[in-house]
Amino acid sequence: MAQLQGNCPACGAGVSFKSGASIVVICEYCRSVVARTDRALEDLGKVAEVLETNSPLEVGLRGTFQGIPFELTGRAQLGHEMGGVWDEWYATFQNGWLGWLAEAQGRFYMTFRQQLPDPKAVAPFGKLQLGIPAYGVPGSVPLIVAETGRARALGAEGEIPYKLTPGETNFYADLSGAGGAFGTLDYSEYPPLFYLGQEVTLAQLGITATGKEREREARRVAAGHLNCPQCGGGLELRAPDKSERVTCPNCSSLLDINQGNLKYLKTLQRGQFEPLIPVGSIGMFEGAQQLMVIGFVARSVEIEAVRYFWTEYLLYHPQIGFRWLVQSDEHWNFVEAVPPGEVFEHVKSATFAGKSFKIFQDAEARVEYVAGEFYWKVEVEEMVRAVDYVKPPLMLSKEVSTVYVRTGGTAEKPQYLQTGEVNWSLGKYVPVKEVEKAFGLTYSLPSPSGIAPNQPFNQKAVYKYFLILLPILFAIAIVATILGGNTRQVMTNTYELPALATADGTQVVFSDQFELRGMQNVRVTARATGIDNTWLYMEGDLINDETGLVQNFPLSVEYYHGVDEGESWSEGKTSDDDTLSSLPAGKYTLRLEAQWEKWQQPMPITVTIEQGVTSGINFVLALIVLSLIPLLVVIWHIIFESRRWSQSMFSSSGSSSGSDSDSDSGWDSD
Repeated sequence: MAQLQGNCPACGAGVSFKSGASIVVICEYCRSVVARTDRALEDLGKVAEVLETNSPLEVGLRGTFQGIPFELTGRAQLGHEMGGVWDEWYATFQNGWLGWLAEAQGRFYMTFRQQLPDPKAVAPFGKLQLGIPAYGVPGSVPLIVAETGRARALGAEGEIPYKLTPGETNFYADLSGAGGAFGTLDYSEYPPLFYLGQEVTLAQLGITATGKEREREARRVAAGHLNCPQCGGGLELRAPDKSERVTCPNCSSLLDINQGNLKYLKTLQRGQFEPLIPVGSIGMFEGAQQLMVIGFVARSVEIEAVRYFWTEYLLYHPQIGFRWLVQSDEHWNFVEAVPPGEVFEHVKSATFAGKSFKIFQDAEARVEYVAGEFYWKVEVEEMVRAVDYVKPPLMLSKEVSTVYVRTGGTAEKPQYLQTGEVNWSLGKYVPVKEVEKAFGLTYSLPSPSGIAPNQPFNQKAVYKYFLILLPILFAIAIVATILGGNTRQVMTNTYELPALATADGTQVVFSDQFELRGMQNVRVTARATGIDNTWLYMEGDLINDETGLVQNFPLSVEYYHGVDEGESWSEGKTSDDDTLSSLPAGKYTLRLEAQWEKWQQPMPITVTIEQGVTSGINFVLALIVLSLIPLLVVIWHIIFESRRWSQSMFSSSGSSSGSDSDSDSGWDSD
């Protein structure tokens, strides 16, 4: 491909445009932005050299996306009004595609310019709402507004496909969707320019480490050793290419980091806040991720005139990015960011990765104290809206921050536009012992108090074991029924009870002697087939003829029937039985004393005695014993969940602070 060549209007050095789509090229000698026009090359002004961000990318690097080779031919570096910089790399594809590879906080997004179906349907910048879908933009999934802000052109190198003006500021909106979808609305003009793509990894792009990696690392280490402008004490930046704020460990000064230059802001009062894990400690998480504690922040919320505190540890690794370790009431959570477009909010719940989370808290969080360094311009008393959703052991959290940017007006009536950002993160409950092990601590961290919002109920395994044992118990009962079904008839006799002399009289009969075996139950059955619309009641005794032991039992037979309004009915039965526990082996006699309703008439009865009768009572007793532990676990589970949700703003029990002590809350109170 032929290259357009010429001379820089500012210094006369040779410049060339590798891509026919490039609008400007940065002169390598004088840093002028050289734009090509219909007539000649034009000098748009000088840009600063790009800041070293320890990026694994560089101009000239090649890769592939969706099977199409590309080359990074340019780089624009933009500054955020809330601090921090990010890089956007111009990717020229072999098939003519023009793409942008954006890089921010260790994440990469490949996007391409797209035409808006109806430019008038896209909301003006001032009408965008964080967390709400952006209407009028194309895409296979809805794209929500994840961030709105104003970017300033800081530096550039190589070729850029638009007319970059040094120092120019423009408003933008970043959009996020499910499946890693990503988009940007560029409000440098209206209707805005729209870029659509997805989050990618360097491995997906076929990009490996570059030859300048060691050089960058050396510069990064050198830039990490500075002196405090307030006390002169030495301090070390652990992420100098990412940090925007740092505190001096010697005098507690909060310092602003501006391209490696430190500026004193204020002296912080430490008060009650002291990190349990020192800044600079290295922990091993999720198998093999070595993360360093580079920052410590204390936050609070106020609920019903009570202020609750918690602390957060910022973790960092150059190849992994940032993570958080959050501590509240000595409970710990390992937290990492998730794309806002992957989360779907409902009235009092949220859905992420197919899981439903229930809302727990919604309050304004305030920064109380900071130590170490941070990737944004953190301020004491900085406020964000914090919403927590829980599904133990997970917690899904949303933070919404807003900033008002002055866009014009007069000193008396300034004009502002609201910008902001919505961030989602997913925390996982980590037991104290695992935190101690991750950092190799030689001391013990304080034991947790109360129930954490996403603390798992660890006894749930009892339910699983109970459900496993239950069918086993049924199987044993069935086998016992089959194997134990050897009922033995001991005796059967029919007695003709003569008529009674009076209505309250009784008849007594005795059986012949019979023998009972030990360790077998006994069932006595009485059947009165001639009973008809009447009743029969008997008191029975099994008498051991050798020891005189008497085992008493009752039997009651009643049977009624008739016709009512043309329909037959009946109730009762003509027989009754009673099963007794095993008796000592020996010779026994049966004694029956009976009385019946129609005492003037004789009453024939048949009495049968059996042993080894299969009974479900043992199975029922075993089931009760087996269910005792799960029942106690269910009761404890109910109490556990009640204590958890008593601390929620959205608890059905009422007060957000609950009836328990302050130590039972999700945050520490003062």
